[in-house]
Amino acid sequence: MTKRSASPRAARRPEWAGRNYVLLTASTIVTSLGAHGALIATTWAVFESGGDAGDVGLVAMARFLPLVLFLLIGGAVADRIPRHRVMVAANALNFVSQAVFAALVLSGTAELWQMMVLTGLCGTGQAFFNPAAEGMLMSSVTGEQASRAFAFYRMAMHGAGIGGAALGGALVAFVGPGWVLAVDAAAFAVAGALRAFLDVSGIPDRKPGGGLFADLREGWQEFIGRPWLWSIVAQFSVVVALIGAVEAVYGPLVARDELGGARPWGIALAGYGVGTVAGAVLMTRWKPRRMLLVGTLGVFPIALPSAALAIPLHAVGLTLVMFVSGVAMEIFGVSWMTTMHQEIPEEKLSRVSAYDWFGSTALLPLSTALAGPAETAFGRTASLWGAVVLMTVVTALVLLVPDVRHMTRRPHGLTTKGDAGTGAGASPGKRATTPGGAVPAQGTSPDAEGALGRNG
Repeated sequence: MTKRSASPRAARRPEWAGRNYVLLTASTIVTSLGAHGALIATTWAVFESGGDAGDVGLVAMARFLPLVLFLLIGGAVADRIPRHRVMVAANALNFVSQAVFAALVLSGTAELWQMMVLTGLCGTGQAFFNPAAEGMLMSSVTGEQASRAFAFYRMAMHGAGIGGAALGGALVAFVGPGWVLAVDAAAFAVAGALRAFLDVSGIPDRKPGGGLFADLREGWQEFIGRPWLWSIVAQFSVVVALIGAVEAVYGPLVARDELGGARPWGIALAGYGVGTVAGAVLMTRWKPRRMLLVGTLGVFPIALPSAALAIPLHAVGLTLVMFVSGVAMEIFGVSWMTTMHQEIPEEKLSRVSAYDWFGSTALLPLSTALAGPAETAFGRTASLWGAVVLMTVVTALVLLVPDVRHMTRRPHGLTTKGDAGTGAGASPGKRATTPGGAVPAQGTSPDAEGALGRNG
């Protein structure tokens, strides 16, 4: 690859922060600002329409169900056509659905079935967006700088989330949820426009496969042959389901009944965002050798917010706990991305990522739909403590997998892709890459918006 002439502005940026990286980071900051406020606004829109905990769970289920159903197709599509086109189309769908949602809420005519349909469309967009975005992210940086690039990217995204959560909670309290949803729709429009200008000429063309189902089968073989991969995905199918129920249903209910409403819950979510930024800063400097072991140990504190809500702690205490959970989640998130980048062939990243997302989110529709009935049957406190116990147990079980305990970070010159099932990357790489086993940064860029359902 020919080197670009170094301009003074380019010289001030790290080598992995190319034009597309900056463009996609900017677009993700925009959507993160809108999305974190919209999460709070959606819950309060249900409350204002007369809904209860069960209705909140149904709306959350309506978002997660199409996300699960279409993820595998989205991953196969993203490995067959240019990923940025999939991302722009998904952003357009999210813009339309959120704009209609906002209009209905502002007019005071939103009904439960309408909210479920519109959030379902938003989930469909994310099902196609997430694998494409994660594939772009993984294929965008050199092996030597991968973990640092992931950490800085997530830092920018989470930093925007801090402002989005705090601003969203305040705006819901002062102007109502409809305007927050309108801001989110506008954010999707701006982000989609930015992504339309991406330069993907530097991404190698992918060879045509044997069809959609053949691509899915090949991705499944890559996924199931790696015990570290499917075991952690199975773990997160439980962890993500429980976090989804806590954040979509129990957290807002505790905030409404015990903490004073949307504003303290927004501040607590902002505390989580501050923790993720602090964790990202930490991971720009810290490169643990046994990255999967360190990442898995970082999952244990993620159960703390459920415990804090079960007690319940005062708003300040809850915010501090959310901060610690955010740091821990970021340790896992960067470690996981680095492992995927090191171990999975570039041409299969979106398909493997789709199986990862599918497994990790498969139980979300069920958990959010059952959150209300579980509260009725067992009580809110018992349900929250049950979530703490389950998250702790499944995380401890993952530590029994040898690859999770022993997989190590390889030096820059040895960053190759292993055969399925080795977990250690013993065989030569499968990607046509630069000497570090990574696709050149110029011409591609990461984008992981929406990729934090599992990673925080």
